[in-house]
Amino acid sequence: MSFLNKLFGGSEEEKSSETFWKNIASEEDLDKAVQESATKKVAIFKHSTSCFISKTVLKNFEREVANSDKEVSYYFLDLLAHRNISNKIADQFDVTHQSPQLIVLENGKAIENASHQSISVSII
Repeated sequence: MSFLNKLFGGSEEEKSSETFWKNIASEEDLDKAVQESATKKVAIFKHSTSCFISKTVLKNFEREVANSDKEVSYYFLDLLAHRNISNKIADQFDVTHQSPQLIVLENGKAIENASHQSISVSII
């Protein structure tokens, strides 16, 4: 990895390497997340792969999750690759689009959301 990649991050195609994420890449994936929220909380992280701030917030959040014992299903949305799904989330849950953004679902409804430095496991 080059010095600049270490300093500013990898390519735009780079995805999170954490294993707890379930990817949302289709409306069916989003439907699964909503259905799962009937039995446990679901957290959807909307990430812009071209934004340094989003990348930094994602890494900080992943560290928090790794040290958390909360029973939550974590979903990851690359909003640049799947903008239509990001728009559907905003409409379906009546949440203003932001990036990065964390939306917490319970029983099919958004119960919390945060963006930028307000994203934390503590809102779940």
